[in-house]
Amino acid sequence: MNITVEQVLSIYPLSEGKLVAGQSGASRLVKSVKVMDTPEKAEWIKEGEMVFTTAYLMKDVPDDAILLLRKLNQRRSAGLGIKIGRFWNEVPEPILEEANRLDFPLIELPYECSFSEQINGLFHVEMQYHTQILHAVLDKQKRLMQFALRPDRIDHFFQKLLGILGYPIAVIGSRGQVVFNATSFGAPQLLQGWPWEEEAQWAFVEESRCFRVPLTEHDECTGYMVIFPENPHPIKVEEELFLQTAEIISYHMGVIFNEYRNHAAQNDLGALLSRYLRGSGTIEALTEEAARRGIPLFQGAYRGLLALVSPDAGDGEKERLLRNIREEMQYHPELKEMAVIHFCIQEGLFSVFLVDAPGADGKLTDLLHTCLRGVLQEDCGAPLRICVSNKKNRPSQLRDAYKECLETSRLADRLGIREAVVQFGTVELAYLFQHVPKEHMQTYVNEVLDMLLKKDPEYSQEMLRTLETFIENDGQVNETAKQLLIHRNTAAYRLEKIGELLEIDYKKINDLLRLRLAFTFRQMLKPM
Repeated sequence: MNITVEQVLSIYPLSEGKLVAGQSGASRLVKSVKVMDTPEKAEWIKEGEMVFTTAYLMKDVPDDAILLLRKLNQRRSAGLGIKIGRFWNEVPEPILEEANRLDFPLIELPYECSFSEQINGLFHVEMQYHTQILHAVLDKQKRLMQFALRPDRIDHFFQKLLGILGYPIAVIGSRGQVVFNATSFGAPQLLQGWPWEEEAQWAFVEESRCFRVPLTEHDECTGYMVIFPENPHPIKVEEELFLQTAEIISYHMGVIFNEYRNHAAQNDLGALLSRYLRGSGTIEALTEEAARRGIPLFQGAYRGLLALVSPDAGDGEKERLLRNIREEMQYHPELKEMAVIHFCIQEGLFSVFLVDAPGADGKLTDLLHTCLRGVLQEDCGAPLRICVSNKKNRPSQLRDAYKECLETSRLADRLGIREAVVQFGTVELAYLFQHVPKEHMQTYVNEVLDMLLKKDPEYSQEMLRTLETFIENDGQVNETAKQLLIHRNTAAYRLEKIGELLEIDYKKINDLLRLRLAFTFRQMLKPM
């Protein structure tokens, strides 16, 4: 129970009573209630206990009542309630005077109500109070866990945390610097008694009670969270909520500040990178500056990745999309291990991904699709495109990786590729043969596909679509049938007929290469 004497007197049937002395102590906290008729039992009273009595053993000796008041006050009792009408019709004046002198609450309890009725009224309200607090804390814990699963930018993190808790908080760094402060106190007031003990404890800032929790990372104290709850004596479950909040702050303080420092470093490196990509800087200057900042830029084979936003998007939308892409890649557990660094450049977001780990290179595209599913909008005309270069083995090839990303974007548009994540290998043939005259392209297409193109247009288009899907899926019949929404046997039958018609063998690399080149030319010949 954690309510004041004043609040106790608002609860029926105690509301029928009257505070007759010690009004200045009405803010004392009532933690429990005890019925007592023996003054000697005052030695057993605990802090915060309110005592109810009939005054039976004191009715003829008012001095005993005065001694009782003094003992109760010394034991930090919350107050004394005397049932009037049984042995006393009113509390004797000397007792009232002593209660006023001690600022000790003295209550006249109505005779009509039993002690059990009065105590039950208190515990009923207390149960309602605890139930409300429990529901509120459970709701906060749920929101806190949802929040913890997705870190936020440094300028929003503490504000969102503040909105969840609903209580003023301050965050103090390990050197006593105020990192965040949403309380009404300044740094000198908050830091009273600094340095503090490295344990969770209740403390006071001037007259306000607060809960102070150390923030730890790898068993090292990195600061403190100071929270000022609305109720200065919250129930245990609220303390657990505060401890959970401190754990979340401890973890994300490291993540967020590392990101903040990396962001500053990447801005500086981004300028060097931009100069290098445009031919006016050197890879040595870039790698040396990265090493000086503790960023190992090249540790093996890598791919370049360029995230681009459609020119139709405004500046604000472009910034938002690129920020979301960057955050998703930074916090995805597998991509996080592969990414060396993310550079913000004029075109978009340029990233370097290590691909030396077993299986890392093969699953990069799939990971990008999975990680960025919520950001990419392939069915909306691909406002975002992720271009991935071929694998590179030397730092000096970084400029080539960047150029391949740009070419991937340009040629994907020309070829009508709708996928949001496109590797350079997908458009590599188009890149190599882009300067072939169109009439030569058309001649080659006619030569390779002539016998199929001469057939009935409806039949021809169906067969061409089957063959093109087969080539795009690297000769996998099952995947071809799946994409065309037909049975595998149907796909196999069509391919057999096409092979006979064009006189090709799908097991021969030369035949497959000729078909891929023919379909690449067909795409390049389409009007842009």
